Amino acid sequence: MSAIYELESLVQRLDLSRIFASSGPLEVELGSGDGSFLVKHASRHPERNFLGIERLLGRLNKMDRKIRRAGLTNVRGVRIESGYFLRYLLPIKAAAALHIYFPDPWPKRRHRHHRLVNEQFPSLAHAVLRPQGRVYLRTDDLDYFEQMQRSFGSNSLFKEVSAPAELDARSTDFEGDFQKKGVTILRAAFEKT
Repeated sequence: MSAIYELESLVQRLDLSRIFASSGPLEVELGSGDGSFLVKHASRHPERNFLGIERLLGRLNKMDRKIRRAGLTNVRGVRIESGYFLRYLLPIKAAAALHIYFPDPWPKRRHRHHRLVNEQFPSLAHAVLRPQGRVYLRTDDLDYFEQMQRSFGSNSLFKEVSAPAELDARSTDFEGDFQKKGVTILRAAFEKT
């Protein structure tokens, strides 16, 4: 059985009880790629539920295969653009954590308005996170990292915190490639106040 959840509506927020058998805390990875991080993290936390949001079908199919091979029932993949999912489909105060690892940096100045983490992102994240919910960020792009820090740092809805060591030790598929090349990985975590 596929781990890909087919959306029933593009205008109504998800009913998480129709997706997961248990009501454990929800963690969402926006831009899951092939699911490498998500499958490793979910396998260590069967008491939690996980949604992997990915726009590209090929990556989502790889994630689906990994989830099924691992025999995980607490992970589902959803094919949709991350910003839209966050704004319109993720239920209010539903998530314990948002993971955003190596989002497209849109390096050209004229394209930066396409970045997922922008000035509006902290307000969207605040709405969908439970009290003390956290946002975990990683990138290899210094300019984008500085923008992420400005967006959250200038917002009284969040405070900067340290990520758990267990989480920092778990890498994504992109991160593994970057580390082999000696690329510096930039990380930040913010907690809803």
